[in-house]
Amino acid sequence: MTLLDAEQLLPRAQNPLVKAVDIAHLRFSRPDLQRAADFYADFGLHDMRRSDDKLLLYADGGTQPCVIVTRSERPGFDGLGLMVESDADLDKLAGLPGASDVEAAEGAEGVQQVRLTGPLGFEVRAVSCTLGQPAIVRDALDMNLADHRDRINETQRPPLRASSILRLGHCAMNVLEFEAAARWFIDTFGLIPSDIQVLSDNKPFLSFLRCDRGDTPTDHHTVVLVQSVENSFSHAAFEVIDLDDVAMGQQFLMSQGHKHAWGIGRHVLGSQIFDYWRDPWGDKVEHFCDSDLFTADHPTEVSPFSMASLYQWGPSVPRDFEAPKPTPRFIRQAVENVRNSDEMTFDRTFRLLKAVSQKSRSWGR
Repeated sequence: MTLLDAEQLLPRAQNPLVKAVDIAHLRFSRPDLQRAADFYADFGLHDMRRSDDKLLLYADGGTQPCVIVTRSERPGFDGLGLMVESDADLDKLAGLPGASDVEAAEGAEGVQQVRLTGPLGFEVRAVSCTLGQPAIVRDALDMNLADHRDRINETQRPPLRASSILRLGHCAMNVLEFEAAARWFIDTFGLIPSDIQVLSDNKPFLSFLRCDRGDTPTDHHTVVLVQSVENSFSHAAFEVIDLDDVAMGQQFLMSQGHKHAWGIGRHVLGSQIFDYWRDPWGDKVEHFCDSDLFTADHPTEVSPFSMASLYQWGPSVPRDFEAPKPTPRFIRQAVENVRNSDEMTFDRTFRLLKAVSQKSRSWGR
């Protein structure tokens, strides 16, 4: 396969409306707030504010919530928030069709927001920036390596406890209209494609988008978009201190009886050490550390997608990791979605199914 240049696939915005600086929060609907609070406490978030119908969860030292849970009869994903630099940015976004006025944001005194109608059916909120240094429960552990042996007469004894979550890192979403969704995030929030992956037809179906902060390094991805037969939540990732914090968090979640999804391993694109868990409603949340950091001048890479491209090392990708349950209702809705889509076709659907059905490793199960 001869790969196309990134600028032919997803060119950067020459004049984006604003430039996001980080992800702010996720929003979910859940029928049981106490069950959600119990899971996220074991995962590492703090229940600092709660009412009869809303739960606000914070990272260590966070000044605004990184997860907002609203009571509802049916569970669902309601959207995400992105931080912007200034009130002037909020004013620009408030001028978009369907946008709200500038208003107070939830759970953070003095923080403003604008609610936007995105192309995915999820509400995207622009939130005024409150970036700061998180409160770290412990320092990263010193490692005795071949050329760096400084831990003398000291042992490694990380505690068995919930991971210390520093911040929300990124959100990945499945999208029916991939190009329209990617262009909206690029043109509206100035996001930059770090990596684009293509199917066997040489057309993009997955993009890792990062914030444009100029010479200030930022995560390899803040928003991930994956073309699919529906618009849906894929996963969200939360940064922790180090590998031991990932691993001891895994041990703690196992001790509390929660459902593991995949890990521990290291990704290829983004390089994060990862560990995925499922919340009580089956949605995936990830602990990660050691992410790649890029400045704005780093070029976009294009590569063919395969299951092997998901990770450098770790256990094989579970069969149910991304695949939805093929219920009759889901199949009927998927067929209707593809028939009515401007971008997704049955040919691309079959190419996608073929790609994700391949083994990630020849020796894997």
